[in-house]
Amino acid sequence: MADAENDNTDSAGLRARRRVMALCAAATRSDLQAVLGTLAPISPAADLRVPETGLVMVQGRMGGDGAPFNVGEATVSRAAVQVGERSGFAYHLGRDQTKARLAAIVDALWQDDNRRAAVETALAEVEARLEAEAAVRAAQTAATRVNFFTMVRGDD
Repeated sequence: MADAENDNTDSAGLRARRRVMALCAAATRSDLQAVLGTLAPISPAADLRVPETGLVMVQGRMGGDGAPFNVGEATVSRAAVQVGERSGFAYHLGRDQTKARLAAIVDALWQDDNRRAAVETALAEVEARLEAEAAVRAAQTAATRVNFFTMVRGDD
């Protein structure tokens, strides 16, 4: 058990887990169901905390570096599960408690060294789709970009 804790506290392991959790946050419920379907059989997940929905205050900064101010509240769902000896956690924007629970199960499975590669392989398709969608959005945004310039006259 101590080795698993060390894996999650080192910076590379922490970055990898954040990446997987971010993928789960961006994935749809059907994406997560498909991922878990490819990882079957899975031990039953016990709820450490029943999935619940609440509000969090969202803060912003003017210009990215100004003083923080409260923008408003956002709805968030969270879940905490235990699969075998591993605990998984997830927070998601919105009210989809089932999605939060599925993501927590994926997180718990990823922490198991014996299943980590399989979880990452299953998430690769989701990651590819999300990257393709981001590329389309970037292309659509680039098409509307306006380049402003100033002409310099010779008599200045």
